[in-house]
Amino acid sequence: MPITTRRRLLLLVCLLSLLPLPAAARLAGPPEAWQRPGEARDLPQVRSSGVLRVLVNQSRNSSGEVNGQPIGVEYLRLRAFEHYLNRIAKDGRSLRLEIIPKAKDQLIAALQRGEGDLVAPGELLHLRGHGDVSPSAPIMSQVPLVLVGRQGARRYRRLDQLAGKTLVLPAGSAVGDAVHKVNEQLAARNLRPIVIEWVDPSLAVEDVLEMVQAGIYSLTAVELPIAQRWAKVLPQLQVESEVVFSRDDDLSWFVRRDAGMLRASVDQFLKDYRSPADQDAVFQRVYRRLYKVHNPLGGNELRRLERVRPVLQQHAERNDLDWLNLAAVAFKESSLNPAARGAGSATGLMQVTPTAARSVGVGNIHLLDNNVQASARYLASLRRNFFSSPRFNERERMAFTLAAYNIGPQRVQQLQAEARRRGLNPDQWFFQVERIAAEQVGMGVVNYVNSVNKYFLAFHRERNALESQPRVASRDDE
Repeated sequence: MPITTRRRLLLLVCLLSLLPLPAAARLAGPPEAWQRPGEARDLPQVRSSGVLRVLVNQSRNSSGEVNGQPIGVEYLRLRAFEHYLNRIAKDGRSLRLEIIPKAKDQLIAALQRGEGDLVAPGELLHLRGHGDVSPSAPIMSQVPLVLVGRQGARRYRRLDQLAGKTLVLPAGSAVGDAVHKVNEQLAARNLRPIVIEWVDPSLAVEDVLEMVQAGIYSLTAVELPIAQRWAKVLPQLQVESEVVFSRDDDLSWFVRRDAGMLRASVDQFLKDYRSPADQDAVFQRVYRRLYKVHNPLGGNELRRLERVRPVLQQHAERNDLDWLNLAAVAFKESSLNPAARGAGSATGLMQVTPTAARSVGVGNIHLLDNNVQASARYLASLRRNFFSSPRFNERERMAFTLAAYNIGPQRVQQLQAEARRRGLNPDQWFFQVERIAAEQVGMGVVNYVNSVNKYFLAFHRERNALESQPRVASRDDE
């Protein structure tokens, strides 16, 4: 072959080598993170690791725990499944459960990414086209989604009586899809649709039920077993079991389709499992004392708020706070009573102590203006010095600030460190760091933050009405 021809062929080969190869011929390098499929772990891999990773709905109803006592509805069932797997292990090696709490709408995606081996939501959960995930055998079949209101309010007997009414629902509620179908039926009859109000993600199903009991929200809808469970500790709830939005779905666990052996074990366990008759005994004993939220929007409450609104707004503005956060703290601390006297030396609208007031340069906290000024300054200093990171969204930032207001910032930072050590999100108070707080400090601080948050959300819902009156100028504004 002539030299010139050989050179041309060599040049052609070099040029061809620069072209992209067909996909089938390409050498496989490590995929990008967004391309990498989740690790498939069937039962042999789970046993080999010694850990079954269970993704649970982070709500307290599904996976709550207080002072080491399991409160969530899934805990006893999961522990029984752990014992079942260890009992049938052929090699005698035991495994343990690792509980991984996630927001309900993140559970299936986390399973697909390989962050867990099993999803136990404790509520109805729709797959919505996730073909690589399959439900287990039903824990409960054809679960009714029912209306829940407050005793003493209007009773409902039929779905069409809800035309034009508003249902308040937590994020991820299965009721949303059911209402869409009901609205199609109402439209065919020329009736107004049912309106859905989706609440702040800091509220789970049990929080919405508590706010319905308090009269803050009028109506919600939940799975009948959940409504019946919480009615045991929220006695003012009215469960309208005749008003059923749907009974099309089963309560199940979920596994990946490529984990067939794990799925078979789950199905066999659930086939024979029966819940103990007293499984809610601890739940009732603990929670009956905790849920004490009241309606801050009653007539007397609104009149008291209007009297102290100018001073709340003034000091909130000076300290870069939302005045409704101060109002929520005041309602929790004193029911908006400037003359309130608390335990120890705490006093006034905000139940400030002289020591806390002096730490931010304020004296004579018996004066309303000084009392609010001290509280606002102290909250602002906690937020600025300990929780100013952009990692926090504003609701979480305020939650951590409130927790520090209640138990001290150093203690809160210790809880964050422990949450990080356990694989929880240290920058999320609700359902994450609060789990550590409930275990190590008790439910006092958890209940405090939750209550203030609910009062803020109640006020925020009526912000336009609350701010419609012109602010009365104080002497300091002149």
